[in-house]
Amino acid sequence: MDKLIIQGGRRLSGTVSVSGSKNAALPIIVAATILTEQPSTLRNVPDLMDLETLCHVLEGLGARLQFEKGTLSIEPIDQKTYQTPYDLVRKMRASIYVLGPLVTKLGQAKVSFPGGCAIGPRPVDLHLKGLEALGTTIEIEGGYILAKANQLIGTEIGLKGTNGSSVGATANIMMAAVLAKGTTTIRDAACEPEIEDLANFLNEMGAQVSGAGTATITIHGTKELNGVDYTIIPDRIEAGTFMVAGAITKGNIFISNAIPKHMEALTETLCQIGVQLDWQDKGVHITTPNLLAPVNVSTGVYPKFPTDMQAQIMGLMALTPGKSIITESIFPDRFMHVSELNRMGAKISVEGNNALIYGVNSLSGAPVMASDLRAGAVLILAGMAAIGETVISRIYHIDRGYEKIEDKLTNIGADIVRQK
Repeated sequence: MDKLIIQGGRRLSGTVSVSGSKNAALPIIVAATILTEQPSTLRNVPDLMDLETLCHVLEGLGARLQFEKGTLSIEPIDQKTYQTPYDLVRKMRASIYVLGPLVTKLGQAKVSFPGGCAIGPRPVDLHLKGLEALGTTIEIEGGYILAKANQLIGTEIGLKGTNGSSVGATANIMMAAVLAKGTTTIRDAACEPEIEDLANFLNEMGAQVSGAGTATITIHGTKELNGVDYTIIPDRIEAGTFMVAGAITKGNIFISNAIPKHMEALTETLCQIGVQLDWQDKGVHITTPNLLAPVNVSTGVYPKFPTDMQAQIMGLMALTPGKSIITESIFPDRFMHVSELNRMGAKISVEGNNALIYGVNSLSGAPVMASDLRAGAVLILAGMAAIGETVISRIYHIDRGYEKIEDKLTNIGADIVRQK
């Protein structure tokens, strides 16, 4: 199992480029593979473990996919296979994306609950609710979702969950509805940029989707879709992680291929802290004064502060004098990184869904463990700012969402080595 070994105390300087968005690429790859019988080419696709797993899932359905230097060439499935293999689906929750497209294209699907999910608090129930509203018959048998429908019929669907709108369910229902008969209206739709990117992609294929980026999305069904050549948007969470990397190391870096509209909540928060940001045509320039200010942050659905940046901003606050409070409103238990940061000398306590951070003068390198993707990211940030050596294990979590992050950070002055 690989590890990252970080020698801390180096100030970052230079230019780092943001890769394509993982969360935009996942549903777009599924749509390009299942919803049309024509080949497509996707560009700015990141080289990530999650996308590799998804490609294997789609190859198991009969598709042919070839990836080379950020470009993914797709030959669609043969329209005969509708069952996904459990040994692949169990590895990633996003494999549920194949459910809606398979039902609308083939009339049936047999998909294992992804990642060991069970119906209940996880958002897979919203996926099923939406498909049932479109006329799908759903049965649960032996850990599989069995879905059948002769013809999906457009209708009005509400997708608001316990913790707000579901990005995954919104994407799944959009993909199912583009080939349905009639008009589908999604209420309480997710507004994330990744949903807008999926809508733009579907429209280039010949779909009729409007309202993406708002809480109401309207889809007029069409009979067939075409293959296209499309470029994926940049990954706003990777861009945000690099922004915090510049701040936590008191660096002077330029982050290219970042879209300011996608980063407004994070930009506002960093400005409150005292980080200096200069947005330019092709990215943002980050400089950081010696004195920063504590801040209170509450995560929320887009365009509020993203839960996927909660861990990273906590790392910065751990080294900011004063008391900061982070309230996690999306995933109340998403604080597994707190114990690892405290191992490095941070002073953080958790009360319910609030993390209380008392800034310390410095962190010390230590052996730590990544418990999830974003927890792994903050450990890299903390390791770069710490005194001494930090060793991060279980970095397969990090590889799920960051493309060659150690190489990118090393190129701008970090001292990070991957140990096999």
